[in-house]
Amino acid sequence: MTSENRQTDAEPGDSTAGESTGAPDREGGTPDREVAELVGRLVESDDMGGAERRRLLGRLTAALARGSTKAKATGVGRGRWLADVFTAVAPRIPIRDLATLSEHHHGLTSEALADDLVRTAAKATMTVGAIGGALAAAEFAAPPLLLSAPAQLVAETLVVAAIEVKLLAELHEVYGVRVPGTGTQRAMVFVAAWSRQRGVDPMAPASVTLALGAATKTALRNRLMRTLGRHLSTLGPFLTGAVAGGALNRVATRKLAGVVRDDLRIHRVLPPGKS
Repeated sequence: MTSENRQTDAEPGDSTAGESTGAPDREGGTPDREVAELVGRLVESDDMGGAERRRLLGRLTAALARGSTKAKATGVGRGRWLADVFTAVAPRIPIRDLATLSEHHHGLTSEALADDLVRTAAKATMTVGAIGGALAAAEFAAPPLLLSAPAQLVAETLVVAAIEVKLLAELHEVYGVRVPGTGTQRAMVFVAAWSRQRGVDPMAPASVTLALGAATKTALRNRLMRTLGRHLSTLGPFLTGAVAGGALNRVATRKLAGVVRDDLRIHRVLPPGKS
């Protein structure tokens, strides 16, 4: 992560923020440090080149393929494994505060800044979808390698989900809707909001507790599997996968942003920067 970003995703002394990233795969596919770092790198930069993004996605695919194999060996279902991976990765998603966001977006504020964040995120998920779709199409055209395609689509699913969680969290910064808690707790609140495809209600004091409950884990598993299912539609010959993957991701990201912004306009009770 670049030093100029003022992060809100993990705080000093928050022992839970990285507890899953350095441990070996003990429970059937819990991600190691490499997976967390790769997803973080893929969502951190707004202007990452296609070649670098493709290289990192390839590394992430390989790491996830290893984790998926271990998960199957211990009888962990794909949905549960995918949710476990994303839960461990979520605290590593780099979230910028309002001042940093404005600085990185040429001094924009308020609705104009939100517009720019949405454009940037939609472009990023479209690019990931196009790359993932192209890779899946290549695998489709080469039957002996077809078994590796699902791991590529899982990588795409995780990165797209991380980009959208980052967008959702940073929109809350723009609209001045503050979420209390430690870095890990706040990450899980935003993950829970992404699972529901809604903004966080600041008047619901139990949101942090609920974000760590069984219902949220189920919602997250269902949302990730729906996203994975969308990406499965990119399995096709030639460039059809790239076109479909990019278009579907862009539309989904913009739709999410529209719903969340409507929620935040309602819940915004204080100017940005006030608590």
